[in-house]
Order: sequence, then C-alpha cells, then structure tokens
Amino acid sequence: MQSKQYSVKVYECSIDDEDEFISFFNTNYTLFKDHLILINGELSDTIKDYLNSKSLTFLNNITLPKGRTRKALEEELNIEKRECDIDKIIAKAELEKLSNRLQNNLTVLDEMVRSGRELKIDGDLLLLNRVNSGAVIHTTGNLIITDVVEGAIRCDGNFMILTTSSKANVLFHDVEVDNDFLADRLSRVELKNREIVITPVFKKETNWVS
Repeated sequence: MQSKQYSVKVYECSIDDEDEFISFFNTNYTLFKDHLILINGELSDTIKDYLNSKSLTFLNNITLPKGRTRKALEEELNIEKRECDIDKIIAKAELEKLSNRLQNNLTVLDEMVRSGRELKIDGDLLLLNRVNSGAVIHTTGNLIITDVVEGAIRCDGNFMILTTSSKANVLFHDVEVDNDFLADRLSRVELKNREIVITPVFKKETNWVS
C-alpha cells in the first residue's frame, strides 16, 4: 500500500447570485486557484462550466472533517494513554489478589484467542489480549480479560472483568449477560446474594441483572 498525506486549503461558500460569484472568482483567481472550492447548495451547469474552464477543483454539498489542533490531539492521546495505564494497574491489582489466594491455580496468557479456538481453563484466567469472534473461553474460576471480547465467554467463578463488543456472547454461571452492560467499557461482573451484579470499573454505578 502506498499513500500520501496532503494539507489542503479549502474555501467554502454558497451561491446566491451567479454573476456575482463569477465576478468574485475572476477578481480573486490568483488567491483561490490552489484552493479546494466547497460549494453548498444547488450548483448550476453555468457555474460548473465556469469552474472547469478555470481549472478550479470543487466539491458540492460535501461535509469535510474539521481539523483538530495539535493541543487537542495531544490531549486525546494523553487520555487514551492514561486509560491504558489504568487498565494495566487494575489488571495487575487483580492478578495480585488472585495469586495470593490461589497461588498455583492461576493461568496467565498474553496471546490473541483467534476465531475457532476453544480454551477450557480449570481455575482462574488472566488474559492480556483480545478474544476474536468465533473463539470460546470457558473458565471454572475467575476471569480477567484486558482487551476487547468479541467471542463467547463462559465463566463459573466468583467474578469476571472484561469489555465486550456487540458480537460477544457472555454467560456467567449459565446466565446470559446483556452486552449493553459490558460494551465499550471495562466492567466487573460478580455474584452477590445469588444475583449477578455489574459494576463499571471507571464509573460509580451498578447494574442488577438477575
């Protein structure tokens, strides 16, 4: 794949009077000949013929993405980095809890679980990667997945921590968990008084499923 990135100057306008539009561009042709002309509203054949005769590049009724400042981009990247760091801290803390309690009954994997693969874990599992659609994971113990889940999850432990996509299918103690409670955010799912409780890791709210 070959690609190029361009910085384009855009002049956006609408046409109320064709003669006035043509006169304006005749007067300012040198200024706008290297611009992309973005025209909103109806574009007549007269204007099209004029723009083509001047070799002006134009688009009609197109919404272009707005550029962001360098500062805005840096802030967005910093937020993503902080969230990633938080995920790692949470996973590390949960790993320490599991290790202290179970010692030799914990499996740690840092690999993608691909479509068609089925993992059956007797005990707890910490997975430091994603679960693709078509993959299946079944644990008899607790489960932590630090990346997005698109496959099928079967967990019979006391809790699980994961983030799902709309493709995922999650069963906790043979009860299907609604993806709306798990999608696009890291959540803890656990049993409390014979009820399944879902607690988003980054928000102080609780969902009672059954």
